[in-house]
Amino acid sequence: MKLGQPRERRQPAEPLGGRVSGRKVVRVLFLLVALGFGAWAIAGRWAEVSDGFARLSWPELAGSLAAVLGALGAGMMMWRALLADLGSPLAFTDAAKIFFVGQLGKYIPGSLWPVLAQMEMGRDHGIPRSRSAAAFFLTYPVYLASGLVVAAVTLPVPAGESVARYAWLLLLVPVFVAALHPAVVNGVIGFGLRKLRRPPLERPLTRRGVLASAGWALVGWAAYGVHLALIVRALGASGATAVVLSFGAFALAWCLGFLVVVAPAGAGVREVAMFAALAPVLDRGSATAAVLCSRLIVSIGDLVCAALAGLASRRAVSPSDAVENAKRR
Repeated sequence: MKLGQPRERRQPAEPLGGRVSGRKVVRVLFLLVALGFGAWAIAGRWAEVSDGFARLSWPELAGSLAAVLGALGAGMMMWRALLADLGSPLAFTDAAKIFFVGQLGKYIPGSLWPVLAQMEMGRDHGIPRSRSAAAFFLTYPVYLASGLVVAAVTLPVPAGESVARYAWLLLLVPVFVAALHPAVVNGVIGFGLRKLRRPPLERPLTRRGVLASAGWALVGWAAYGVHLALIVRALGASGATAVVLSFGAFALAWCLGFLVVVAPAGAGVREVAMFAALAPVLDRGSATAAVLCSRLIVSIGDLVCAALAGLASRRAVSPSDAVENAKRR
């Protein structure tokens, strides 16, 4: 009997393996579904943008895509800075995999897939779900505050009346800036966790974390501006005014698309705002082509980043993975 007892205690290892395998199956299904929707989004717009792409040279397309990849990388670094400030620092490859693969969830109908995916993948690295959720949702006010500042600085003078209808967004700049004060953020997060009957965050957000994330957000807006400026230049607009408008047009379009929540992923709303901001330097047809080409290149960038992050993470084993593998052995 005594000799048989250890064997009985080892039996739970099978359900553990089953749970691990089940999680892997769910993750693979999520990835396949997200990639399918992402590819469908790109293919569905190809007919609309084929004429615009024909007017862009390969170097301009490559430069625009490279700028998008830089912007997406800055977004990942912004999220990584917030997560580290909250108490979960991640290696670059681990952060890239969680962030970029999780972001593919935005192509699946429903707005919670990205955060659910990041929370699930973050568990492999010991990140509490509440911390993953807090870092995810904090990226949006950081993006909004910094993006509205970029739009406010770049659009009013060169764009003039073409964006006058969006002037009300300027009123939100001080609101979002004030909302990012650590005392406000920590108070809101603490209140939400109490309502959900969850334990409070182990480490509150600090001013250093907010400033670091805001810095990466501004880097991202600059890269997005370069991406759009290359497209606008290829379609016939040149000069400093076109470059400045490109920076503001993308920031305005993203912020407005996010705020108008009735439009999934900002569809339609972003295009109208970007079109209006580019009107002073492009004719109607060229502005439409710029808007559609920009959206498609950003979608391609999402898929490329997810693929690169997945490949890089397969070659780099994190410390937490090594410990988990050792336990299984």
